[in-house]
Amino acid sequence: MAGVATGLSFTVLSSFGKGYAPLADNITYKQQPLPYDYKALEPIIDATTMELHYSKHGAAYAKALGEAVQAEGVNTASTSLESLLGNISKYSTKMRNNAGGQFNHEMFWKSMVAPTSAGTKPSGKLLAAIQKDFNSLEAFTAQFTDAGKNRFGSGWAWLVVTKDHKLVVGSTPNQDNPLMDVSDLKGTPLLGLDVWEHAYYLKYQNRRPDYINAWWNVVNWSVVEERFKAAHK
Repeated sequence: MAGVATGLSFTVLSSFGKGYAPLADNITYKQQPLPYDYKALEPIIDATTMELHYSKHGAAYAKALGEAVQAEGVNTASTSLESLLGNISKYSTKMRNNAGGQFNHEMFWKSMVAPTSAGTKPSGKLLAAIQKDFNSLEAFTAQFTDAGKNRFGSGWAWLVVTKDHKLVVGSTPNQDNPLMDVSDLKGTPLLGLDVWEHAYYLKYQNRRPDYINAWWNVVNWSVVEERFKAAHK
């Protein structure tokens, strides 16, 4: 299995104030081992794309984040990556781009699982919340797909839970995410989809909608449900 040395472990602090639980992922400043083999998501995501995405793009964000952290004097033992993102306007563009890139990719890897013949679907309280806030699972899927498909240039599509516990879909440019104080979309991220071309171009070329439609077959809904539970504690 692919991987690199794990980084410091520390409690992730909520960036949403009192009453909000930390994210379930406990994402650190260091790139973590990929939770599956490069070929595990085939045929949805090919092994070559997965290897390049993780070992080149993902690793580059982690490396550049380490440089920014050192240059700007961030104490990673006492400042969680999540709380840094919540105050990202106080830092450099390099910090914003690479802290976002590190967080987004670490969350993205964990959001996927090897495809099965039946696929996976949300269940329990998460499914009930989706049906309540989007009217149906199909309506949510369509709205999320549109958020990724219509994101101009590079960026991410997101499912977030807001402070008032409402599920909302939106997108962010580049490596921004809903934790950032500069983001128009704010909330606790439950699911994020990378729509940068490097995430899909080798297999899908310019067919981003095809990539997104196929990607639903590898969503790890059990991980999304854990994030949903953590956000409601």
